[in-house]
Parts: sequence; structure tokens; C-alpha cells
Amino acid sequence: MIESLPRREREVFETLCRLEASTAAGVRGALSDPLSDSAVRTMLSRLEAKGLVERSSGPGGFVFRPVQQTEAVAASALRRMIDTFFAGSAASAATALLGLGQRLTPEEAAALEQIIDRAVEPRS
Repeated sequence: MIESLPRREREVFETLCRLEASTAAGVRGALSDPLSDSAVRTMLSRLEAKGLVERSSGPGGFVFRPVQQTEAVAASALRRMIDTFFAGSAASAATALLGLGQRLTPEEAAALEQIIDRAVEPRS
């Protein structure tokens, strides 16, 4: 369902997922291209009506949280990015990420090696 959201609603939802919980003002402040306060509140209300967001009362007003697990949202967003920018190739996306120059810790490298070993198709 996240893929079918309008662009700005998806951006508000993904921002809330990154924050894990926030007020409308907090979401607005974390957006790369801020919207008006009323626009953010409207989008959060729409997301709540769609069952993607829940709200509760907090000391600074309503606090919004994504209903879905953040991991599922992250996987969906990553799949969309891989499909859009890397022609569906996870290997191309991984190569691009590793080419950004950030050094891996030995633990990260070992974890990647294990994942690659499991993902490689056996030769027949």
C-alpha cells in the first residue's frame, strides 16, 4: 500500500518511520522539503485513516507512530529504490553502496560475506 501513496504522503510516512514516533511539528521539521503545519497534520490524518499511522496523546500534543514495522517499510523502500535506480539488481545496488567510500568493520564484512554465500546460486 505504501507504493500507492501520493509522493508527499509517502515522504511524510517514511519520515515518520525514520523518526519512529513524532508530533506533526517534528515530522515537519525533519522533512527535506518542509510543508506547512496544516499540510503535515492533514497528511498524518490521511495516513491514520488508511491504517498506516496511529496517534496517541503526549505531553506536547498528539504523537504519531507508524503502524507497520519499520523493517517492512525499509524493505519496501529499498526494493523500490533498487527497481528504480538499479534495474532491479540488488548486486548493482550493493556495489554502489560499497563504492561510496565508507569503510566496513571486520564484523560488517563478515556479515556481508555470509549473506553473499547464502544468496549465490549453486553451480550445477
